[in-house]
Amino acid sequence: MKFSKTYSLKEIATIIDCQFVGDTDFPVTGMNEIHVVESGDIVFVDHPKYYDKALNSAATIVLINKNVACPDGKALLISDDPFRDFNKLTNHFKPFQFSNSSISASAKIGNGTVIQPNVFIGNHVVIGENCLIHPNVSIYDHTQIGDNVIIHAGSILGADAFYYKKRESGFDQLLSGGRVVIENNVGIGALCTIDKGVTGDTTIGEGTKLDNQVHVGHDTVIGKKCLIASQTGIAGCVIIEDEVTIWGQVGTTSGITIGAKAVILGQTGVTKSVEGGKSYFGTPIEESREKLKQLANVKKIPEILTRLK
Repeated sequence: MKFSKTYSLKEIATIIDCQFVGDTDFPVTGMNEIHVVESGDIVFVDHPKYYDKALNSAATIVLINKNVACPDGKALLISDDPFRDFNKLTNHFKPFQFSNSSISASAKIGNGTVIQPNVFIGNHVVIGENCLIHPNVSIYDHTQIGDNVIIHAGSILGADAFYYKKRESGFDQLLSGGRVVIENNVGIGALCTIDKGVTGDTTIGEGTKLDNQVHVGHDTVIGKKCLIASQTGIAGCVIIEDEVTIWGQVGTTSGITIGAKAVILGQTGVTKSVEGGKSYFGTPIEESREKLKQLANVKKIPEILTRLK
C-alpha cells in the first residue's frame, strides 16, 4: 500500500504512539508485507525467528518489538505490539468506508458493461468496458476490473485476508488494506471468492478462466491464460505463472510458486513449489508419471506377497 504523500518517521510514530530510531524526517512512503516491500515501506515483525529477514529486507522502516541495532539507511519503529500497530496504520490510511447504495457513486463503470440485478459495487471500484456482471455478485471497495470480464452469479471479490494472530483471548485479524485486480478477458465462475491483498494486490492475469467455486487467497498472483477448475483452493501469497492448468479439488499451501505451463491434476495437494512445463499429481505432490508408477506398483503388493509364501 502506497500512501498518498510522503510522511516523516516522526509523523508515523505519532499515529501509533511509539518510539523510533532514525532521523525525524526519514521518509515513509507506504507499508507492505515482507514479500512485496520496497524502499520507503514499513514492514512489521514480532517474532525473533523473522527479525533478520525483516531487518535485511527491501523495507527501509521496520516496525519491531525489540530494541536492535538499526541497519544503515533504515529506521525503526519500536512497538510493544507490532501486529496491533500495523493494524492501526491500515485503519488510518485505508479505513473502512460505509456504503449506502448498491452501486457506489465513486465507482467507475465502462461503456457497454452490463450490471445484472442485486449486484453490489463498492467505493472506488473501477470496471472496464464490455463486462458482464451477473446477479448477486459483490465487488468490494477499490477493486480494479479490466475490459471484457465476465463474473458469474454469487462471486465475491475483495473479502478480507484469512490472516490471524493467536492471543490468549482468541484470534486477532490482520486488517486488509489491499485490492483485487482483474485484468482483461478474465472469466470468473459462479460462487468464486477472491480475497484482497493485506497491503498489496491479489491479481488475476489477462485471459485466465476460473470455474465455479474457486477460492483465491490474499496477495496471490495468477498469470495470464491459466485454467483453474472447480473447488480449487489457492492459499495466500501464491504465484501461479502463465498458462498453468489446475484441475478440480486441488489445494495449495501458501507462499509457493507454480511454474509456467504446469498441469496440476485433480485432488492434488500442492505442498511445495513446482517447476513449469510438467504434469503433477498426488499428496504430497510429485510428477504425475512417477506418482502413477508408484500407485501401479502398490497394486502388485498382494501378488508379490503371495509369491513369497
